[in-house]
Amino acid sequence: MPAAVETMAWTGQEPWHREGVKVAPDLTPDEMMIAAELDWTVSKRPSYTIDTPEYGEDSRLIQAPDTFHIVRDSDNAILSSCGNGYIPTQNKQIFDFLTRFASAADFSMETAGSLRGGKSVWALAKVPHSFALPGDDEVKGYLLFHQPHEAGYALTARYTQVRVVCNNTLQLAFNANQASFRMSHINAFDEDMANQAAKVLGLTSESQVDFQEAATFLAGKKAKHDQVLEYVAEIYQPTVLEEYRAQREALGEQAPLVDSFNRYPKLAVEALERAPGALLESSKGTWWGALNAVTYVEDHLREGENAVYNSLMGEGSKRKAKALKLATTYAEAA
Repeated sequence: MPAAVETMAWTGQEPWHREGVKVAPDLTPDEMMIAAELDWTVSKRPSYTIDTPEYGEDSRLIQAPDTFHIVRDSDNAILSSCGNGYIPTQNKQIFDFLTRFASAADFSMETAGSLRGGKSVWALAKVPHSFALPGDDEVKGYLLFHQPHEAGYALTARYTQVRVVCNNTLQLAFNANQASFRMSHINAFDEDMANQAAKVLGLTSESQVDFQEAATFLAGKKAKHDQVLEYVAEIYQPTVLEEYRAQREALGEQAPLVDSFNRYPKLAVEALERAPGALLESSKGTWWGALNAVTYVEDHLREGENAVYNSLMGEGSKRKAKALKLATTYAEAA
């Protein structure tokens, strides 16, 4: 499958990559896990090598000290190497937690799936909080859970937002630590850890309100085109922006900043007018529109087999968080 989607189940709006299977909108977390083909387990197995430089009839296996592999039990796919201290977390543990949390948080499952050959398992659940900006620009709240079966990556759960008109995911950059949970795999996702996660995620209301206030502020702030170009450059090509500002200070008139843009910042500039929702009252000529031009590029126009992973958990996610903070900074100075 493209975009590194191995298996996936979804309800509501069809994903941009059109992968996975559509399911009923009222599945329990366990039912969503099965529909997304995530009902498999992993085990930590010792690593071995041979006791000769090359394999031969007389070669014997010897165990590599403090070296293990995370292996999917259903097909023996090796997902990652790891050390002795790594503690696997099973998919079922995550969905059991979601089942427990669902009644308290009143959320519904939206999608779940496996990325990068099983190295990343994720689930997205819709929470009750939503709001609308001028022009019927609706934004809905979600809980994103990411379970990596890969050493060096933490189990995370956090709240995010989805803009309905373009299906952009927006990062919570305001008081983000209040509504996010992170656990290294040197810990077990046991009852105590689940209680910690539930406590942290129980702070959703404050974080959702913070984001709504930020979005309303950005939608009410006009953005000059030359400032938006500098904003886009600061996200994608900060060195180019530094050079541009230095030349402007030294020489005055110069070529337009956009002439120095590579592919993705140029796409962000085009998205200011062409992306879904770009011409809504909330977006046209505002810092909310500038933010969503960037998130549209990261969610829908990025290429590569890891596009979905990067948008939700990787470098694209980081760029979106940066874009929100920068948009607020520019809007406050406007």
